[in-house]
Amino acid sequence: MVARIVCALTAVLLTAACAGAPMHETSRPTGISCTIKPGEHTLRHAGLNRRYLLALPARGRGPWPIVLNLHGLGSNAARQALRSRLPQAGAARGYAVVTPQVAPRRMAWTLPGYYGPDDTGYLTTLLDTLVAKGCAVKGQQFAAGMSYGGAMSAALVCGMNGRLAAVAPVAGFNVVPPCEEARPTTIIAFHGTGDQTVPYRGGHPFARSDSRLRTLARLVTLPAVESTARKWAAIMGCGAAVTSRVRPGVRLRAWRGCREEASVRLYTIGGAGHVWPRPGSGGRIDAAELILNAFDAVRKARSGRRGG
Repeated sequence: MVARIVCALTAVLLTAACAGAPMHETSRPTGISCTIKPGEHTLRHAGLNRRYLLALPARGRGPWPIVLNLHGLGSNAARQALRSRLPQAGAARGYAVVTPQVAPRRMAWTLPGYYGPDDTGYLTTLLDTLVAKGCAVKGQQFAAGMSYGGAMSAALVCGMNGRLAAVAPVAGFNVVPPCEEARPTTIIAFHGTGDQTVPYRGGHPFARSDSRLRTLARLVTLPAVESTARKWAAIMGCGAAVTSRVRPGVRLRAWRGCREEASVRLYTIGGAGHVWPRPGSGGRIDAAELILNAFDAVRKARSGRRGG
């Protein structure tokens, strides 16, 4: 199934150019030991110049816990930074947030183990660089993403061999199947039941796209989002799911009691489309806030285990 998705997307990549929005530098906090300024940067990896945006807390000297913020198919780092609100919200909560860009002339991330630019290697090197430069804490690393970026964040659970403490796929959870060898990792996912691009109940993606993309999408059949969540929970050794309503039209299914205090949570937003839930855009929940709350809880739990 993954191979079909990658082949379909590769065909699209060969006929489309990635639109590049300008990246704008943010203000630099003062008195920090991190030796990289916030804003736009380039990292040379595997013969390619790879761009990324870095947001840092205004307080403290570093290093900080860090979040990889991954954009979706055909999007870019600048749009993801703006729409997710993670750089702003994360920096305010004491996180460094790095929003990387896919390789030049590409529209999507290369999933771990598939042909194309080695994005898993690039993202690993990016984290290593930020740790070495005093900007990131080695044991407190997280990933979130929108659409295909959300799929990439889930794929990195195994792609980075357990390096990430938690991941948060938004509108892309069911694109990549769970990996059986996954180490205990907290997952918090968001998906709208009205999503026509990555359908909540499974089936062919890109239902409302142009005719060429729809033709390619007929080669792909995605599983249902809830089925994907159950499989991840089983791999993590979780207990039975508990269902609750957190807002009108928003349901949370939470699997707890997982190995090493991990958890799997799925927020289902009734009628919502292929969007990142946020205030002011018709969203009933704030995905950025809930993601950071989950990451805070993971950090607290890990700190408690070390203290014990």
